[in-house]
Amino acid sequence: MNPIQLLLVASGLAVASAFAPTVFVNRVAPSPLQKSALYMVQGQGDSYKKVFVAGGSKGVGRLVVDKLLAAGSDVVAMVRSDDAVKELSALEGVTAIQGDAMDYKAVEGALYGCDAAITTLGGGHGAGEDGKWVDYVGNNNVIEAAGILGVTRVVLVTSIGCGSSKDATPPSVYEVLKDVLAQKEKAENVLIKYYTNMNWTIIRPGGLVSEAETKSAILTEDTMAIGSIHRGDVADLAVQALSSKNTEKKILSAVDPSIASAANTDGHTAEAFALA
Repeated sequence: MNPIQLLLVASGLAVASAFAPTVFVNRVAPSPLQKSALYMVQGQGDSYKKVFVAGGSKGVGRLVVDKLLAAGSDVVAMVRSDDAVKELSALEGVTAIQGDAMDYKAVEGALYGCDAAITTLGGGHGAGEDGKWVDYVGNNNVIEAAGILGVTRVVLVTSIGCGSSKDATPPSVYEVLKDVLAQKEKAENVLIKYYTNMNWTIIRPGGLVSEAETKSAILTEDTMAIGSIHRGDVADLAVQALSSKNTEKKILSAVDPSIASAANTDGHTAEAFALA
């Protein structure tokens, strides 16, 4: 769950979450599809042919699936429930794999054969009985499996309030959200510090809204950006960022300047990041 959602819940606005799930397979050498990711990183391709989505059963992740299909990519979606498998399997171009993102082997098995990954994992329910958070463990599993399999392109969706964007969040709100933000930030740091050969992008959305996308949302390098954004716009920006060389190894906040936000108390305006 995007922590800023909780922020807006505390402010009387809408909330939601995104979770994900898992499968099984042996570790093997990268496939030709995975090798194609390197060619695209080097500017020899236009889009990714087969994209793994973690968190694809609902929320931003589910919308990412639709956006990828519209862009012409095949999708491997990891989901937990029978209903989600049935729904996604009915979509042409989608391979739905049932499993749990907290299970590393399941993630590795599902990711094999893909040439890029987008993860929107976030529990929204705190730590499990074992004390582990999907916000860190699930995302870390995706990152680690991508590194082992040679999947060089990863987009990680976290939240404003993580890392360098901490000061954008009002102190009282940050105090409420600090535990989940810390878990998301740990996943970011794994990607940034240990996967230096990977062309990653981190997207930190503001407060998520469940309404039709406005097409006015932006990505920005401004670490003080704060505000709301519709889930569909986050998904759209994530898929655009996936194929944009400008976003490689960039940490970007995602907000919608056209939406009034209780969190943006001083009316801060952020400069849009150029995707092309």
